[in-house]
Amino acid sequence: MAPPPYVSGHDLLAGRTAVITAAAGAGIGGATARRFLEEGARIVIGDAHTRRLEESAAALAAEFGPAKVAGLPCDVTDEHQVTALLDLAEERHGRLDILVNNAGLGGTADLVEMTDEQWDKVIDVTLNGTFRCTRAALRRMRAAGRGGVIVNNASVVGWRAQRGQAHYAAAKAGVMALTRCAAMEAAGYGVRINAVSPSLAMHPHLVKVTTPELLAELTEKEAFGRYAEPWEVANVIVFLAGDYASYMTGETVSVSSQHA
Repeated sequence: MAPPPYVSGHDLLAGRTAVITAAAGAGIGGATARRFLEEGARIVIGDAHTRRLEESAAALAAEFGPAKVAGLPCDVTDEHQVTALLDLAEERHGRLDILVNNAGLGGTADLVEMTDEQWDKVIDVTLNGTFRCTRAALRRMRAAGRGGVIVNNASVVGWRAQRGQAHYAAAKAGVMALTRCAAMEAAGYGVRINAVSPSLAMHPHLVKVTTPELLAELTEKEAFGRYAEPWEVANVIVFLAGDYASYMTGETVSVSSQHA
């Protein structure tokens, strides 16, 4: 089954400033950056890959205008770089309305062969990075008193057992739990925190770290018989970031067509 037609923007995020981590390239982060711009937002994007970030920011600025797009290298395992990324949003636009925690790191290794370094690296980027960015954003949003929205990128692997994914599954399950707990704390100052949980969204990085056999097996499990386009996941992130989701917090929304 072919993907549906691309959905045009409707100014759902007009006038808002969003920070998106791991937003360079052709994955969910890059698709989210584009969708946010199409919905009227101003964006500040970060990524650990400097060259790819510069190329992505330049391309988006050329299309949507330099006043709408800024980029800064950001490794979410480094507190100083996280602070600098959020500082840039406030320096450029005077406010921070939305944070999308998209940064994550996967890999495949059976637990008995997995090293401490492999485990720690996935946990530090995927779970600890989400924690660092969320903490930094919440401090600013609380001080500003205007509310705000945080959307985290989890995964169906946080719910589902999959061989070779113990580190990634543990990290994504942690992101879901962090989302629920942080949402309860943030509700008192008007900040909503939710997560998306994609099943299979195809992008170049996934192709590099997943075997063709596993990709074929995962695709067969999807009810539509195809993987999601990254922009289809980004559409749900737009929904959670906007006013139509005003009564949702602490939720993890499955973006999946998998058989029950």
